[in-house]
Amino acid sequence: MTDELTVCDASIADAAAIAEIYAHYVLESTATFETDPPDLAESARRIKEIVDSGYPFLVVREEQSGRVIGFGFAHRYGPRIGYRYSVETTIYVAQDCIGRGIGGRLLGTLLEQCEERGFRQAFAVIAESEPASVVLHARAGFRPVGTLDRAGWKHGKWLDVFIMQRQLGEGDQSLPDRAA
Repeated sequence: MTDELTVCDASIADAAAIAEIYAHYVLESTATFETDPPDLAESARRIKEIVDSGYPFLVVREEQSGRVIGFGFAHRYGPRIGYRYSVETTIYVAQDCIGRGIGGRLLGTLLEQCEERGFRQAFAVIAESEPASVVLHARAGFRPVGTLDRAGWKHGKWLDVFIMQRQLGEGDQSLPDRAA
């Protein structure tokens, strides 16, 4: 069912579609704890910052229409230098396209690109209100490693946050190839 889709690198030209997909999650869900949807300029800035920092930022397009129907990216898990080989993954799919296998295909490609770049651990930080995201990540080899009780507040309620982790490449079984 996903054979008519293309996963490719995002560009600044995709910023409007990415902003549109993400706005739904910001305004209507607790999948993100952001409360104000980023505008076109901010979405473009985020794409550039992630790509310029050496991390993958991908989109999924319908081949016939060229429409962007999902996006995903990775970024450094934490700000300290010790986290330079660990990434946090983020995946969002257009509401009208959920259930087509897009998230799994996008996450799989994202993880492959992270491994190719020498990253060793991937983390997913998932609000308790998103069980489909937990399943998506579990299918991709992530395992639960912790729960942050009532760590987020949105739409008038406290939410737990689940942390899931997956080894990339050789993980901690060897030293990283690249210096940083």
